Amino acid sequence: MSKKVLYELEFPVRCSPGILYEFLSTPAGLQEWFADKVDFKDNVFSFSWNGTTEEAEVMEQEEDEFIRLHWTHAPKDEFFEFRIQISEVTNETILVVKDFAEKKEVKDQSQLWEYQVKDLFHRIGS
Repeated sequence: MSKKVLYELEFPVRCSPGILYEFLSTPAGLQEWFADKVDFKDNVFSFSWNGTTEEAEVMEQEEDEFIRLHWTHAPKDEFFEFRIQISEVTNETILVVKDFAEKKEVKDQSQLWEYQVKDLFHRIGS
């Protein structure tokens, strides 16, 4: 199996960092766009899609700035992260998604994130 690479996607969003952070870091917010069902217990999110459940541990987070999660089945050095940045030029809120994928799968995984984030933006009215 080839080693996965870290990739990063940026999405400008018309939303305050505080509201966006709620959609990225709470079970209710994540259930709106990321998974069919989301639970949170002992610093671990349980995400369910079509009856399949995956768990991700919160590695690090800072309110209104970022949350970094680690799939419990993945190698320890892999994670996915939602980071909120403010453009110094336009003062626009930017959602940065970081994730790992095999090199040949980065394009497909990026498209999946784009689809998910589009759903997020629809939910927050952006």
